[in-house]
Order: sequence, then C-alpha cells, then structure tokens
Amino acid sequence: MRRYLITGGAGFIGSHLVSGLLLRGDFVTVIDDLSTGNWGNIASFESNEKFRAIIASADERLLMEREVSRHDFVYHLASAVGVKLIIERPVETVQRIVRTMDVLVDVCMRYRVPLLLTSTSEVYGKSDRVPFSEDNDITLGATSKRRWAYASAKMLDEFLALAHYYQTSLPVFIVRLFNTVGPKQTGQYGMVMPRFINAAIKNEPLEIYGDGNQQRCFCSVFDIVEALLKFDSTPQAIGQVINLGSNEEISIRQLAEKIIDIVKSKSKLKFISYEEAYGLGFDDMRRRVPDLTKAKRILNWQPKITLDEIITQIYNQIKKDKN
Repeated sequence: MRRYLITGGAGFIGSHLVSGLLLRGDFVTVIDDLSTGNWGNIASFESNEKFRAIIASADERLLMEREVSRHDFVYHLASAVGVKLIIERPVETVQRIVRTMDVLVDVCMRYRVPLLLTSTSEVYGKSDRVPFSEDNDITLGATSKRRWAYASAKMLDEFLALAHYYQTSLPVFIVRLFNTVGPKQTGQYGMVMPRFINAAIKNEPLEIYGDGNQQRCFCSVFDIVEALLKFDSTPQAIGQVINLGSNEEISIRQLAEKIIDIVKSKSKLKFISYEEAYGLGFDDMRRRVPDLTKAKRILNWQPKITLDEIITQIYNQIKKDKN
C-alpha cells in the first residue's frame, strides 16, 4: 500500500483516478478548491478509511509542504479546463497553472517525492505534422490570441518539471492528454462530448463550432486511468514526455451524427462560427492525432475502449443521473 496525493482530484479525470487507486488498495488524499471540480465526483469515497479530501488550492505552500511530505507519489491534475473557460478567464488560466506548479515542484524536490504532471495536447499548437510526436517542434499562435495562454502555461510547467529532473534529479513524469472523455465529464466549460449528448437526449440542436470538419481523437477516461496507474512502477518513464490518447480520428460533424444515431435522437445540427462562440481572433487546429509509440513502448499501453462504447457509457450515466 502506498500513499498518493492528487491535486484536482475532484475533477473529472482526477475522481476516476481516485477510484482506480482505492480499488488497488492504496491510500489517497485529494486537494481541490472545487473551482472546476465537483464534490459530487468524490462524495461516495468519504466512507472509505483510505480516502481523505482537503478543500483548498494546491498553490498554498504551507499546505503542500505538510501534505507532500506525507505521501509517496503526487499526481498533479489541478488546472483550468476547457476552451470556453480559458477564453473567458485568461488571467486565472495563466497565473494559477504556473503558480501552482512552481509551488508543487519545489516542495516535491525538497521531500524527494516523485511528481506526475498532466499536460495537454494543446501544447502542439498549430502544428500540421500529424501524428503529433513528443519530440516535434511546436508552433503556437500570437500572444494576442487568448487560446494559446493555456498551451503556453502548460509548456512552462513542462519546462519547469524537466529542469528539476535535470538539475535536482527529481523523478518527474509528464503526460500529454488528448481529448479524454467519459462519465462524470461536464459540458459546462465547452467539452464537446457531454455537450452533444445532453443536447441529443433533449432532442435539441447539436451546436457545432466552425464547419465541423475539424478532426479529433477521443479517449476513454478508463483507458487513461489505466495508463496513469502504471507510471510509479515504470522507472523508464522518468524524465519522459508521453502522449496518452486515442488515434481513432473522427470529424466533429461525424461525431455529432454518430451521437444522434446512438441516442436515437431527433436533434438537428446547428453550425456556429468561432467568432460567435469564442469572440474575434479565435484559432483552431484542423487535426489533432497523437503518436502513441512511446506509450506502447514504455508503458505497454494502448487504448481499448471504442468511441461507440464511450458514447454509450456517457449516455447511460446521464440517463441514470436523471432518474
């Protein structure tokens, strides 16, 4: 049995990770200020004697000094999430991401506690070199485009983690997540899958931003958690950046049509310009596909759950929650 600290553990991915660790028999502490997380995601764990939750921000140094020193491994998931939130609250996006990582990596270094940083496919920016490999060069948009604030902040987090790996020999792990989806995810911050499924259930129009021909790969949170659970027993992954996601590509328009078919909805498609959805000057990428070579080689991992299965799982969860 080991002790794990999860920042952002009340969030969508974090709460599924909590479940996986507890099922394995480990002790888990969650730190989450509930700014984007949801207490309902972790409420069912309260009765488990191996679970603790602290409602606080992970950038509080005294708190992190106390808690990191008590644990064997830290998963850092706390972050701003969703394009909508990033566009509307760019100050919080940059400041909180960078400040929290600065505190956390310094404390982990002091107590020699391994740290896993969940980064994002956003760092690949406007690259058209598909599939995206971890060592590819990166091209971001202008600083006047708020979309890139999140990617830039996450890149700085990666640089800081790797700087500690090289300079202080801190064991760090970096994962870049590609469109993780599944039960518990909310459409509140613009996440496309729950937004579409909720609309389809109500027979409301599915709002597609742009022309719908942009392509994405969606990976089940259950597959992602399976990969995250491997890192602390995989020393070959120390100091590495590893993509985690699916390489099953689909256009957003095709995704909407598939959801309507699976839900047996009467919904129609409604196209909304990026300017109407996010304001002037919004940048987007046409394709975002991960190269999973390193994940397969180092972690012996690849996604197993199909897109149809993912949609059905989310649909069933939403129906269950409504009953």
